[in-house]
Amino acid sequence: MDVPLRNDTFVRACLRQPTDYTPVWLMRQAGRYLAEYRETRAKAGSFMGLATNPAFATEVTLQPLERYPLDAAILFSDILTVPDAMGLGLSFALGEGPRFAQPVRDEADVARLAVPDMDKLRYVFDAVASIRRALETTEADGRRVARVPLIGFSGSPWTLACYMVEGSGSDDYRLVKSMLYGRPDLMHRILAINADAVALYLNLQIEAGAQAVMVFDSWGGVLADGAFQTFSLAYTRRVLRQLRREHAGRRVPHIVFTKGGGPWLEEIAAPVDGVGPDVVGLDWTVNLGAARRRVDDGVALQGNLDPAVLFAPAAAIRAEVERALESFGPSERADGRHGGHVFNLGHGISQHTPPDAVATLVEHVHGHSRRLRRRG
Repeated sequence: MDVPLRNDTFVRACLRQPTDYTPVWLMRQAGRYLAEYRETRAKAGSFMGLATNPAFATEVTLQPLERYPLDAAILFSDILTVPDAMGLGLSFALGEGPRFAQPVRDEADVARLAVPDMDKLRYVFDAVASIRRALETTEADGRRVARVPLIGFSGSPWTLACYMVEGSGSDDYRLVKSMLYGRPDLMHRILAINADAVALYLNLQIEAGAQAVMVFDSWGGVLADGAFQTFSLAYTRRVLRQLRREHAGRRVPHIVFTKGGGPWLEEIAAPVDGVGPDVVGLDWTVNLGAARRRVDDGVALQGNLDPAVLFAPAAAIRAEVERALESFGPSERADGRHGGHVFNLGHGISQHTPPDAVATLVEHVHGHSRRLRRRG
């Protein structure tokens, strides 16, 4: 059996179980806005030096938990580790985003793709195990407990394909969309390989100790209606069908986040043949209360504060937190069912965010959600 969680609020919210308050964690909560992260990255010498070293990855994963009473840790890694293991040559130039030395552009490139040897990603699984050990502590009665759960993650098959074909980030997605419309057979082959690789990768993170897993479909929202369902959602579902739902006697929640996915919320949330996400992440363009009504509490919701709110004065941050929490509404419904809400940003935290703003956010999410439960 697994070491019990001292704080299981995040997991309970993911599974739409009663909680004393709304849990909160932040996408990119370990990152450049923290001085201690910048110091560790300097020691590592590069982003990849940081991400591929389990000791450094453990250190930076825990840094935000030392500052803030967050309700979950998230593995420090990158969404592009899987295509890197396929041999595409991932690198990060200082001040720039990711870049692949060998992008996938033609039939021969696609033919060479295969689900990678997961031993090439051993550093990720070692980091998961190391973080889990570091999260454990001994209670006064001698029991070993974990402070908070650990989230593992991967990029979605479509988002990985965007980077693999474009070779880097893109403003117009011209190359990947040209392949999608001009050679859909090649795109489907890339996505099928990516989906099977992502599923295996996440299952191995679960075996190593991840207590929830998240699929980041960061670029799903750039697709047209119809194309999204065919080239993104279908392959995210292929991942979900293969994921472990339990490990070490504990249910493992599955989270799907599609930036720009608001128009397709019902489709993202809907189970197909009994398989679907436990939690759907929302960006800041979606009203939480309306989203909850649209899915009728069939899934938990995660999100969805605009990260730019964290540049505002403390009073404005508190007001926006209250607006989001009150929009979602009471956890318990009139019919006795529970809705789940995991508070988060609508996308990753900016590197320029003042650390004190995060303290204000976390404190007010906890405090105001407790007050709402007492009130209702």
